[in-house]
Amino acid sequence: MTYTPQKPPIAESPEELRRRIPGWGVDLDPKDRPSVPKLQLQEDLTGAHWEFPERQPERYPRERSPEHGMLTPVFGTAQPPTGVPGAIRRHAYRYSEGRSAHWLLLLFADRVDAWEHHLRSLLTLRPDNPITETGVKAEFTRHGLRSRVGQHRTDLKHQLLDPVIVAGPWVAAAWLVYAGVRRVVRALQS
Repeated sequence: MTYTPQKPPIAESPEELRRRIPGWGVDLDPKDRPSVPKLQLQEDLTGAHWEFPERQPERYPRERSPEHGMLTPVFGTAQPPTGVPGAIRRHAYRYSEGRSAHWLLLLFADRVDAWEHHLRSLLTLRPDNPITETGVKAEFTRHGLRSRVGQHRTDLKHQLLDPVIVAGPWVAAAWLVYAGVRRVVRALQS
């Protein structure tokens, strides 16, 4: 059982692992371990004073990876999954963490969440300001280019793509709004 103070059983014996994986067990000799003087292994327990940790109450269904038999005893509750991004995240946890679909759906849910917040800000009296909030203004007022050139920085390689990545979604959204408004105006005129 997981989340107990006992060490889980090893699936394969050390000899089988050494035969199968080249270099496995190179640190088995205590002389080869840098942590040996400080390492005090307790055979009976790991130092925990509980048999099984107290479980956090689950107020709403939580995402759980299929690799795990149960939900971890403690989990985050600060941002519960809501709306369309929450549905996408819940769907992502139907896939194993070893599959691309799991991670791509989680990334897609983050993008949908960001767009939901951008659209929500447009409906308020103080919408987001992409010029100041993305740092574009600082590139011109705080010597952005000079701080990169000649400094052997690795981000210099993708500097030309930054405006496309930052401004591209905003330009695309503005074009979609313009095209939508234009279509509605034409429909009303005819």
